[in-house]
Amino acid sequence: MTTVEDALLTRRSCRAFLPTPVPRAEVERLLALAARSASNSNCQPWQVHVLTGAAKRALAEDLLRAHDAGRREAGEFDYQPCTDRWPEPFRSRRRGFGEGLYRDALGIPAGDSARRLEHHRRNYDFFGAPVGMILTVSRKPLLGALVDAGLFLQALMLAARGAGLHTCAQASLIDFHPVLRRHVSVPDDQVIVCGVALGLADDGHRLGAHRTAREPVSSFASFYGSEVGALT
Repeated sequence: MTTVEDALLTRRSCRAFLPTPVPRAEVERLLALAARSASNSNCQPWQVHVLTGAAKRALAEDLLRAHDAGRREAGEFDYQPCTDRWPEPFRSRRRGFGEGLYRDALGIPAGDSARRLEHHRRNYDFFGAPVGMILTVSRKPLLGALVDAGLFLQALMLAARGAGLHTCAQASLIDFHPVLRRHVSVPDDQVIVCGVALGLADDGHRLGAHRTAREPVSSFASFYGSEVGALT
């Protein structure tokens, strides 16, 4: 058994997976656990499309062709700014994440765009994970549905850690949403939120030890009231 605290402390965005298959029954169990997530008025606006084997390979090949041909498109809706429009402090945090991944963990300097692109391409094969998922939500209660999708994703990631598995949520896939729609049946009233890679981590990969920093509680939490330590 893994405690919730253990799952939170060991969860990471894994970018190197082993090809070891994950049984369908286990994937279904994890999704059933994630579906226990809270949602606004219990609307449960999420849909999940799970790809393995030949279906995942076909999608990955199509995504890579689209990527290499420069067929990137704007997402079906904007939930993050363009690369050059991130305000502070998020711009600095994002830059620090990129340098920590490429320069420090992978040893690729800023000027080596070819090697950085080579690693980025691995997004479109779900970093070698045996299971790829596409998460969608309803267009109708869209803003609330995105909050619900975040809760669902977190629950799925923590449930995966309880099973000894790892995940990586992938917003990069929505740049090729027409390709995704060719491979999975997404109703017109649903929009694509992100992809998710799921599997056993390749701890022998040089990214196996890579971890990202977190801001201290004092940087984002404000406390009100004078009763320190008083719980009634």
